Amino acid sequence: MTVPALDAATLGKRFGRRAPWALRDCSFRLPAGRVCAVVGPNGAGKSTLLTLATGLLAPTEGTITVLGTDPASARPRVGFVDQAKPLYRQLTVAETLHMGADLNPGRWDADTAGRIVAGGDLDPGARIRSLSGGQRTRVALALAVGKRPELLLLDEPMADLDPLARHELMGVLMGQAAEHGTTIAMSSHVVSELESSCDHLLLIGSGRVRLAGGIDDLLAAHTRVSAPAETDLTPHAVIDSRTTGRQLSALIRPAGPLPGDWRTGAPSLEELVLSYLRNPEAPAPAPAHTTTEAAA
Repeated sequence: MTVPALDAATLGKRFGRRAPWALRDCSFRLPAGRVCAVVGPNGAGKSTLLTLATGLLAPTEGTITVLGTDPASARPRVGFVDQAKPLYRQLTVAETLHMGADLNPGRWDADTAGRIVAGGDLDPGARIRSLSGGQRTRVALALAVGKRPELLLLDEPMADLDPLARHELMGVLMGQAAEHGTTIAMSSHVVSELESSCDHLLLIGSGRVRLAGGIDDLLAAHTRVSAPAETDLTPHAVIDSRTTGRQLSALIRPAGPLPGDWRTGAPSLEELVLSYLRNPEAPAPAPAHTTTEAAA
């Protein structure tokens, strides 16, 4: 059986004994070779989860295994772009890439790293401190991707980029996943931006994993319905419902065949995510052992 890229069991983190939990009781499994969207509102715990996976933070409770080992041991095989894009501000762009090559002997992909930087028309002699936020993002991505990691963790990587640059760099990332089998876990607030690129979902809300699995499987398990306002949705699992006048609109997880007079449709990924976030008590589907697993 293939070793999962990430495997967490009752994972929890808080920053101080009396502090609220940033993450609590999170269990999930991300299979290798997937491109996973890590989504959720501000403060949900996305950044904490990704940082725990790098080994830069230690869990308060539970465990997380990375590429079949502990995060510290896996670090040479993991690339990470932090939301703050920390780089050595006094170095030039060229010196930063040379540092990446020196720190990753035998693995460094100079062509890909150079192509990412060149796409932004960056002056190799420019110092990091003189770059804009979007330009620093390019350099940080070049370092992470140039390492040719088995697992690439990206925390809001595209936030500083214009739409054209986001499209270009997303193409580079998808190329890495296709050519090298790189597993990518990428957080973002822009769910629609991830729908065409990602094949797995990890939805985090209030420090807990709310929903996880293959995106196609999750979408197929849910149905958007419209029916008269007095309609009883029992026995179906109701994720979100609204009544406007005489019309009931709901997102459900069907427990069997639906009545023929209901209007039904497939939800988008964004509709699915927003429905679960609007209703914190919505019942999560049972975890599938062949895909990403989650238990809130």
